Amino acid sequence: MSDTYAIELKNLSKTYGGSNAVNQLDLNIRKGELFGFLGPNGAGKTTTIKMMTGLLEPSTGSVKVNGIDIWEEPVEAKKKIAYLPDQPNLYPKLTGWEFLRFIGSVFKIPQNTFEKRAEEYLKLFGLYYRAGELIESYSHGMKQKIALCGALIHNPEVLFLDEPTVGLDPKSARSLKSLLRKLCDRGTTVFISTHILEIAERMCDRVGIIRNGDVIALGTMEELRQGEGKEQASLEDIFLELTGGEESRELISLLDEEQEEVQ
Repeated sequence: MSDTYAIELKNLSKTYGGSNAVNQLDLNIRKGELFGFLGPNGAGKTTTIKMMTGLLEPSTGSVKVNGIDIWEEPVEAKKKIAYLPDQPNLYPKLTGWEFLRFIGSVFKIPQNTFEKRAEEYLKLFGLYYRAGELIESYSHGMKQKIALCGALIHNPEVLFLDEPTVGLDPKSARSLKSLLRKLCDRGTTVFISTHILEIAERMCDRVGIIRNGDVIALGTMEELRQGEGKEQASLEDIFLELTGGEESRELISLLDEEQEEVQ
């Protein structure tokens, strides 16, 4: 068991019909690290996360969470993690409070501890006075917030988030960013997938960029800039160059120029 790494991926691959969705991925995430996982649509981000959380069996390789193999000891490993997908499945006929109590019972959280945590997170995301309403009456953003509360309620050691800011208003997104930073400072490990490059650049300790199932860049912002030989480059610049997005950016710039000429 490693005392340094919260997540250890070794030779992790997933093959569909002869095509590799994820190709022999080796990756170590330190305890307390906020790690950003980036890539174009279809690059292999969600497939990787599902293998890491025990939802999708790898074709080859292993995943360890705090030293526990998630496929050899799934129950023990899953006690330590929480996973919030980009489109969380909720129970529409439960109220917000009932949903959180259900999650609390699954993880056997003591009642006093549960009440304190639930109230804290509900207030943080502005749901405290709506927690008695049925989830089916919630907006998309509110559903995302109650799902976040459910993911955090048992104080997971490792938190997997797939596009967590989708549907959140700016205030809630800022609260989430602040919360994630605090959690990592206390020792929680956060693995976050996002398309919002500004969030990744400002928040994450390290970033990994995946394309066509292969990790093509890995490191801190300083290390990524050094690797590209561009000291002032933003994460967006680096990402677009590595993933072949320069043509899209040039097209957007051209359209902006044409719009200015029209005005």
